[in-house]
Amino acid sequence: MFTSMKKAWAASALAVASLAGCTASSDLSAIKAERLKPIQRYDITQALAANGQSIVAGTQSGIALVSLDQGKSWSRQALGPVSLIGLTTCPDGSYLGIDFYHKVWTADVKGANWQSVALDKPRVPLTVTCDSKGQWWVAGSGTKIAKSADQGKNWQVTDLGEDAQFTTLQFIDDFGIAMGEFGMVVTSHDGGATWKAGNKIPNDFYPYATLMLSKNEGWSSGIAGQLLHTSDGGATWQKGENTSHAPLYRLFLHDGQLYGAGAGGVVARLDKGVWRAMPYPDALPMFLGAAASLNTKDSAIAIGGPAGLLRVVGTKNN
Repeated sequence: MFTSMKKAWAASALAVASLAGCTASSDLSAIKAERLKPIQRYDITQALAANGQSIVAGTQSGIALVSLDQGKSWSRQALGPVSLIGLTTCPDGSYLGIDFYHKVWTADVKGANWQSVALDKPRVPLTVTCDSKGQWWVAGSGTKIAKSADQGKNWQVTDLGEDAQFTTLQFIDDFGIAMGEFGMVVTSHDGGATWKAGNKIPNDFYPYATLMLSKNEGWSSGIAGQLLHTSDGGATWQKGENTSHAPLYRLFLHDGQLYGAGAGGVVARLDKGVWRAMPYPDALPMFLGAAASLNTKDSAIAIGGPAGLLRVVGTKNN
């Protein structure tokens, strides 16, 4: 009897081991398959830009996600210990980005051949743009605005001397506007050679994004769904109506209309002077930290956020 029991135990142990082996093998296959996916669940998209030939998404974990087919497929490019918090395109179609860790990054029109240069000031870069001449501009902490006319070899820094940070920066020809904490607005009318501070926006307005449509007209988004409109180049601002009630972290132009993306998965657009949420399929209640207009026949935008959220949304019938 004892011998029979030992045989039974041995058979049971063998069966369990066999089952465990199958399960482990299956689990490893699933893990390997997941790791091969171009977009990972831990990817947090913080910035998006597109130039008609490619789309680039900058992530918190040092990965540049690139699509050459309008978002149908993506590839991963590891940049290292990097956090890309801002991306834009220059007149030649190349990409320009800022790294939270004091660097400026560039890539070619296909989102490849990434290179970086060190940035001393502002110490914390928060916004980046290219002007019509292809010069690089970065603004951020300490109300500092840095310019490079030689692709980052040399920098000229303007210090406005305030204990605040600039969060938005844009040029239209020789007109430049930077906005920041505590309602700060500074403008330039000579291509950034000199900057002048204007009246501060009341109630310590904090701009998430600003988009000027011309040297006179533009919008700025802020905390708690605030949207402000200017028609005099940022000298004065009036409150706009936002029926989505969501803070919009990015503002962009798409098919001749103003759009914004923000909290709760909201994509909003300006319709007859009012910002309204645009319905789209399979919307997730997650913050959208990045968005960009795509040059597609179907009329689409790219949106991105946490947990591997990176997708293309059609706007033609919405």
